[in-house]
Amino acid sequence: MPISLIIILLLVVALIFYIVGIFNRLVNLRNRYQNGFAQIEVQLKRRYDLIPNLVETAKAYMSHERETLEAVISARNDASALLKAAASDPSGNALTQLASAEGILQGAMSKLNIVMENYPDLKANQNMAQLSEELTSTENRVAFARQAFNDAVTDYNSYRQSFPPVFFAAQFGHKRNAELLEFADSEQIQSAPKVSF
Repeated sequence: MPISLIIILLLVVALIFYIVGIFNRLVNLRNRYQNGFAQIEVQLKRRYDLIPNLVETAKAYMSHERETLEAVISARNDASALLKAAASDPSGNALTQLASAEGILQGAMSKLNIVMENYPDLKANQNMAQLSEELTSTENRVAFARQAFNDAVTDYNSYRQSFPPVFFAAQFGHKRNAELLEFADSEQIQSAPKVSF
């Protein structure tokens, strides 16, 4: 076998391994950002589970604030439904709708917190203090998980758009960029809500 044929075969084998490496890296990066969204989903579900308990505890003290309590539950239910839709396909429109619903929920929770300031007995309630502490902790976890997700999305998009993976990405089923999870009012969402009782 001539040496030039051996060199050509080695180059072809090296090229095949390089292309397989690109494929594997794209899959790895996609799995990372999908896992990142799964972590957000866990934390949001935890928060959605805490909210009805918070509202039930507040309901005993805030009988005249029914509209505020119903707005919180309605916003929570809407956000929960949109989270399920986004979990099946964490991409563009689903993430935008989830971010919008989270903004509405955050606004309803802020209004509830303001109204609760008028009820000193509620602020002194041990159960309410514990729920608000868990909610604050969960908000911090959501922010951390969202940051990790957005970092993973950025890594995926950067690699997918770089040279030479950009030539192979579409053929390997990576036809579009992943979307960042950005809330409508990022400053308000990034910091945990101030719940004081």
